[in-house]
Amino acid sequence: PSKKGEDFIILRKHVGGGKKAQPNPPKIHEGWWAYKEVVQGSFVPVPSFWGLVNSAWNLCSVGKRQSPVNIETSHMIFDPFLQPIRLNTGGRKVGGTMYNTGRHVSLRLDKEHLVNISGGPMTYSHRLEEIRLHFGSEDGQGSEHLLNGQAFSGEVQLIHYNHELYTNYTEAAKSPNGLVVVSIFMKIAETSNSFLNRMLNRDTITRITYKNDAYLLTTLNIEEIYPETSSFITYDGSMTIPPCFETATWILMNKPVYLTRMQMHSLRLLSQNQPSQIFLSMSDNVRPVQPLNNRCIRTNINFSVQGKDCPNNRGPQWEMKRVVSSRGE
Repeated sequence: PSKKGEDFIILRKHVGGGKKAQPNPPKIHEGWWAYKEVVQGSFVPVPSFWGLVNSAWNLCSVGKRQSPVNIETSHMIFDPFLQPIRLNTGGRKVGGTMYNTGRHVSLRLDKEHLVNISGGPMTYSHRLEEIRLHFGSEDGQGSEHLLNGQAFSGEVQLIHYNHELYTNYTEAAKSPNGLVVVSIFMKIAETSNSFLNRMLNRDTITRITYKNDAYLLTTLNIEEIYPETSSFITYDGSMTIPPCFETATWILMNKPVYLTRMQMHSLRLLSQNQPSQIFLSMSDNVRPVQPLNNRCIRTNINFSVQGKDCPNNRGPQWEMKRVVSSRGE
């Protein structure tokens, strides 16, 4: 049976790097961080150290609105004022360059064809800057966000900047209302999402095996990366890489996209390093979840009962319910 119409099951309870450190002092620069310990005997800051090694990154340690988070669906609040997300590609296909950055598979769009989104929790239109992939070394891990404590095999993040207020991504990333990140969970299945198929087919993915490899892709249809749902979850958070600026609104789509087991295997064969260096898989390129503190997690999924106001720990708890897709599958 087709999995295209699959929505997440929402459960609600009833109330009752690889770079060597320099001799002291260590040289602090923009690229000096990692997701995991990679070389014994050298120190590269992993997530728990990001905010300690560079004063410009201190939000990574002391920020109160950090990402990613664990989405507890029992604490979600239905917001009837959330509009559907509107995607504007101008009816055109786009091109972009796919990079192995050593940390992510990154697809950066060319500036010729612009892709904008609006609606949802957004007051302004936001322009797509980059698509980033996170994935795990095993199927049960790899997404940055968790859903009721469970990880998915990966997470696609579409990173947009507010082009109405700011001239470019760099300026927006450090400014209020600067970024919107659309997050889509990845799951393994027999067939794959058509957009991911363009990025992850063997002929393409093998072109970016090593750090700094790049490969040009053309005639991409951004609409194809979106799962067939208008349901989403949203909260205010941060970038999930240093300097962890708290300028991002997150939108998590309420359906996954699919990739094949072979495509996931190909991702795990990507190296963090250059050809002359030891092979280190890029997998598990995730920041651990951060405390939610008093943030609201809002959703446009209507459970027929109006949610209460924040803080969300006073939010209502509900019967177990399956969110059925509009396709009815």
